[in-house]
Amino acid sequence: MRWCRWQDQDLILQAQIHPRANRDEFADIVGDRLKIRITAAPVDGHANAHLIAFLAKQFGVPKSAVALLQGEKGKTKVIRVRSPTKIPSGLTLTQPD
Repeated sequence: MRWCRWQDQDLILQAQIHPRANRDEFADIVGDRLKIRITAAPVDGHANAHLIAFLAKQFGVPKSAVALLQGEKGKTKVIRVRSPTKIPSGLTLTQPD
């Protein structure tokens, strides 16, 4: 999977964010990125904060365990999820040993 990789116990996601969606959800894989729809508008960092909260809930971690590594101001992002405790339904990932 080119859109994600494990770095020790952390999950690194390559994502394409689509703000102002009807609902928060993982969509499909587009090229080498996971398409994520979120309801927040990309204004004053609201979309990034909303994305972090959504991913934290989906992966069972606190918001502080989700970090934007690249793409703070764009729609394409690289995101680190530290030690996820669960894998969201609909995503097929193999957790590291």
